[in-house]
Amino acid sequence: MTSGSAVEPSAHDWVLPRYDSIGLGAVLPGVLAAVGAPVSEQDGAEPAPAIALPSATRAVVVLVDGLGERLLRRRAGHAPFLRSLLPDGRTLSAGFPTTTATSMGSFGTGLPPGAHGLVGYEVRDPATGRIVNELSWEDGPVPEDWQPHRTQFEHAVSRGIATSRIGPGFFAGSGLTRAALRGGAFVGAESLADRVDATLAAARAPRSLSYLYWGDVDKVGHVHGCDSWQWGEELTAVDVELDRLAHGLPSDTLLVVTADHGMVDVPSENVLDVALEPELAAGVERVAGEPRSPQVYAVAGATPDVCGRWAARLAGRGDVLTREQAVELGLFGSVEERVMSRIGDVVVLMAPGYSVVDSRVHRPELIALRGVHGSLSADEVEVPLLTLTTSSAR
Repeated sequence: MTSGSAVEPSAHDWVLPRYDSIGLGAVLPGVLAAVGAPVSEQDGAEPAPAIALPSATRAVVVLVDGLGERLLRRRAGHAPFLRSLLPDGRTLSAGFPTTTATSMGSFGTGLPPGAHGLVGYEVRDPATGRIVNELSWEDGPVPEDWQPHRTQFEHAVSRGIATSRIGPGFFAGSGLTRAALRGGAFVGAESLADRVDATLAAARAPRSLSYLYWGDVDKVGHVHGCDSWQWGEELTAVDVELDRLAHGLPSDTLLVVTADHGMVDVPSENVLDVALEPELAAGVERVAGEPRSPQVYAVAGATPDVCGRWAARLAGRGDVLTREQAVELGLFGSVEERVMSRIGDVVVLMAPGYSVVDSRVHRPELIALRGVHGSLSADEVEVPLLTLTTSSAR
């Protein structure tokens, strides 16, 4: 795929995102159906694709940030409990870009990024011209306006499901939570052990949906790399607590474990800095997105030239698309008109082992990350769906 008038074949083995019943957005609709509360047209929205899951009285959904399916299989020796679920597990597709804010948008709403509008780690607000960090939401727009669709948690509450979301206290009322995950009660807990305890308490209620988030697998991978011993130790710690969770749940509880994206390691010598690359900087107003999937906002009228220069400089290191080509490929799913201009004029898919930063605007901490994600390698796109029903497992 290059910057030509039509989308051309790529030399890279991309895994294109799925927004059907094997996409990440299908998890919560499937869970609601499993507990007898499927979303229907009577709920005021077109039902999202739903993955088929066994029925149960209650459900607990755990999302482990950064736990890619291929990573889990490679490092499964660190996780005997999760490994025991792999034979009956399934592989799901994260959306594009493979970044937390975008994935949480799809997970929480059941919609593709082009509909919920969280189309990257950093994107431009067409109304103000400012760059919005959709993860931190610092000085961002009103979350409910930016993402107006009803969430799956709101659907659950409307159907009489006792709904709890368990995560770090600072997530309560945060921009991303309000945009993508609003609905039900929020329970703040810091350590994973405390979150498991809170989840066990919430799951005592029949007809309940409890959601637990854990982010340290992703954090450790960013700092040390996903092939590091530190990553393996964190996976072991998570595995121990999830095993405790599974064995403490009431009977007839559906436990679902999934993730928002995977990760790859990029050595520092393969990180290109736009600030030091005149051919990449020319005609560029701002580099946003993720280091593995930059979204480039061009100076007015400069998009064709920017596309050509980036394609030439990144030859062999990635594919360069115009916004229109990325949409044509279905990378964002069906794109609503209000969302279209949030997407970069130029969308880049970096090949494994490479990334792009801009030291003029990116924090040194981001530039120094060893483990990264955002592009469309299998390691980044594929996430696990592991399930267990306590009535049949004990």
